[in-house]
Order: sequence, then C-alpha cells, then structure tokens
Amino acid sequence: MKMQRDTRRAALQALYQFDSNGEDQLDMIKESLVEGRESPGSIDDGLELARAVWERRAEADGMLAALTPDWPTHRQPMIDRNILRLGWYELHCVQTPPKVVIDEAIELAREFSTQESPSFVNGVLDRLWQQRQAALESEGTGA
Repeated sequence: MKMQRDTRRAALQALYQFDSNGEDQLDMIKESLVEGRESPGSIDDGLELARAVWERRAEADGMLAALTPDWPTHRQPMIDRNILRLGWYELHCVQTPPKVVIDEAIELAREFSTQESPSFVNGVLDRLWQQRQAALESEGTGA
C-alpha cells in the first residue's frame, strides 16, 4: 500500500481519537476528519490504516517500550505514542522504504507535537529499524 502524507495524517488523527475515545466512535472520527483538510480518499485509506495499526498496538507498544525504558508508552504524549505506532506498523507490515517511514513520522511530529518530538521519534524509529534490519539479516532475508 503506497501511502501519501494526507493518508498518514488522517491515520494519525484517527489513532489519536481511538486512543482517547475508543474505536467505537468511528462515525464521529470520520466526521471530524471530513471537517479537516484531508481528501475523501485519504480519509478512507487513513481509517483503514489506523484500524490495522490499532489492532496491532499491543505488539507495537511492546517493541517500542523496549527501546524507551526511561519513557514508557503510557507516559509518552498520546500523539507521539501514535506516531511511533504508525511508524512501527509501516516498518513491520508495509513495504514502505524505512527512510520514507522515518521522514514522514518526523514530519507528523513537527506538525502535531512538541519541539522535542521530532528528534525523539527519529531516534526511536531509527533504532527500531536497525533492530529490524539486524533480525532480517540474521534470518538471511535482508531487506
């Protein structure tokens, strides 16, 4: 699935709302995205992506927590935690080049989070990718 920035932006906004209100508020989430600047196609694709990420959040959180022992997932700002989940999903489940995933996550952090967040997101996702790459190489599959 080739993703555009608007799709990622919509997915992040949906993930944030899932995290704060629960996934059962899907109609409200879609309505709030329609009021934003995303196109209808980006909204639908973003919601599909958000659902996929949300379903695997426990797996993502476990791997991400191992990389941030001093900053556990439950203490991370909600937006950062969901940027990391989205990045984790793309690195592990989608055929998006790692550099693109990390760059896009940094841009989302710049747009939606604090001044410190882009470097935090960059560091965590870069370490996550290095771990993934090492695991793939040890399995002999490369990437």
